This record gives sequence, C-alpha cells and structure tokens, in this order.
Amino acid sequence: MKSTALTNVHIASGAKMVPFAGYNMPVQYAGINAEHETVRKAVGVFDVSHMGEFILKGNNALDLIQRVTSNDASKLYDGKVQYSCLPNEDGGIVDDLLVYRIDEKTYMLVVNASNIEKDWNWISKYNTNGVDMKDISDRTSLLAVQGPKAAEALQSLTDIDLGSMEYYTFNKGKFAGVDNVIVSATGYTGAGGFEIYVDNKDAEHVWNAVFKAGEPFGIKPIGLGARDTLRLEMGFCLYGNDIDDTTSPLEAGLGWVTKFNKEFTNSEALQQQKAAGIKRKLVGFEMIDRGIPRHDYEITDAGGNLIGRVTSGTQSPSLQKGIGMGYVDTAFAKEGTEIFVKIRDNQVKAVVVKPPFYKG
Repeated sequence: MKSTALTNVHIASGAKMVPFAGYNMPVQYAGINAEHETVRKAVGVFDVSHMGEFILKGNNALDLIQRVTSNDASKLYDGKVQYSCLPNEDGGIVDDLLVYRIDEKTYMLVVNASNIEKDWNWISKYNTNGVDMKDISDRTSLLAVQGPKAAEALQSLTDIDLGSMEYYTFNKGKFAGVDNVIVSATGYTGAGGFEIYVDNKDAEHVWNAVFKAGEPFGIKPIGLGARDTLRLEMGFCLYGNDIDDTTSPLEAGLGWVTKFNKEFTNSEALQQQKAAGIKRKLVGFEMIDRGIPRHDYEITDAGGNLIGRVTSGTQSPSLQKGIGMGYVDTAFAKEGTEIFVKIRDNQVKAVVVKPPFYKG
C-alpha cells in the first residue's frame, strides 16, 4: 500500500486510516458528520495527494487532448481548468478528469487515483504525434482546502488574490514561501475553496503553514468519508460508483462535457446514441420514507419491478435525510417521479429530484 507525503502526519493526528485506491488514507478524524459541518460552515483540509497528475507538452499536446477527451479543450486559455472525460471505444468512460491549460503547449491532466496507470496507458495509446508526456503523480502532493472561509484562511500565505479567483481557474505563484505552487479553484464539495499542488518535499511545510494561518478560522483536517458525503450532496459523480467503463457520458448526465463539434474517441457512436435516445439515465433521489440508500441497492417501481440500481447513497448530514444517485429506466427519470429503493427486502419510497440536493 502506498503512502502520501502526509500519511505520518495523519496518523500522528489520530486519523482513522483505511486503504483507498492503493493508498493508506485518512477516512475520518473527529467523525464524518462533524467534519462535513466544518467544511459547510468554516474551512477544512483534505489530503488528496493520491490523485494523479500528468503533464502533456509539445506542439501536438492540444490535438492529443482533443482526441482522447469529450469536452472541447480548444476553449481553454492560460489559467483555465476544464472538467472532461475520457470515453472508451465501447460507449463507456475510462475516467473523468480535469484539464489545466498552463500555456499554449503545456497542459496538466488530473485523474482519479485508482485509474492512474489505466489512464496513462490509454492516453499513451493515442499519442502518435510525439507529445512529451510525464507522470508526476508520485512526486506531487495535493491539498484541498474547502469551505466558505477558505480564501480568508489562506490569503496571508500568498500574493495570489484568492478572493477574486473564478471557479475553474488556477494561478501559479509563491505559497507559504514555496515557489511555483499551483493554486486552483475547482472544488468537489460545493463549499468553495482551493486546491494546492506542491512537491512532496514541501507538503508537510505547506500543511503546517495552512493550519497555522487557518487557526483563527476554525480550520480542521477532513477525511475521505466527509469528502464523499459533501460531493454527494452536490450530485457530483464519483468514478467507480456513478460512472465507469460501462456507463455512457450521455446516460450519466455529462452531455454538457460531450462536444460533437470535434472528433474524439467513440464520438460517432455517442452521437448515434444521442440521436436514438438513451434507455437509462443517472438521476438524483431523496428518500421520502426513512432509510439509507447504499451502492448497488435495487430501485423498483411501485409494483416491485426492477427499474434500476443505486450508484451512490448516504444519510445527508446537511439535510438529515437519505439521498442518492442511481441509473433508472428513462421512463422513471423525470423529476417528481416516485421510485422505491429495496432496503433489506422492503420497498422504501423515494422521489426523483434534480441535484444538487444541498442548495446552500
């Protein structure tokens, strides 16, 4: 099992550690609900150094990105980030990812921890025009500082004007005395905040500086457990749960990052799927009756007929009710449709709603 540069810091802080995507990661410190609340109301710090980072460089870097990703990366400018996905050749998704444009010929791709090798091999397969590719995952640490007080808590550490940074942009500069730090605003919690990319050798120094600067704002370390409840309240997809090699971006509601004004892997088949209409759709739902939906629970109609499956589910700490996402037959995907989640052989009533569940 791999460690991040901060694993020993988490252990010393009393974190409960679990294996996640091949890494020894903190799942919680004070408890998921308390940590969830901290991020929604103040500021919390996640170690997400297990994520993967690739640098693509050269005259044909954009061309390669355009070929392998579904979104239109030609719309990017220096300092802009784009959410996208890597379609496979069978209608599914290799991974979802972020594309950072550093300059006209240099891009950083941020991929999911469990897919680093798979994504690298996939992109390499299409790299037929000599793009210089570097996997910097093992030497890069990543902190996500999330919450409404994040900008105030971090501003003393950098000259970058954090308060004016727009969503899905980034800046490169000095942070906590360290040069060439990438600070981005892409958040996976819906609470606002920043991601800080640093070399492993600087990770502990930056972590300590962040906690010292954030002390007056009630800053706390946050584990992956609260990261999951926070992202689910926003209806954000998690690879391996809500999207995978068998789910099409159109079924997953990712039509907005699937641009047919260019050719990309399997674009023709996806265009045909769009024209023919999808047979199932990823929806959000809230429990009407008491019950907590969990991954892979069956979803039925009132008559008990199987119409889909839960992909993600939890008891929402903010809403104090069960929420979830799942694929259902298109006939049951309309907002307001009553569906049932099979929990311990009982049909528990739920209703289809449009995420985000948490409106802030």
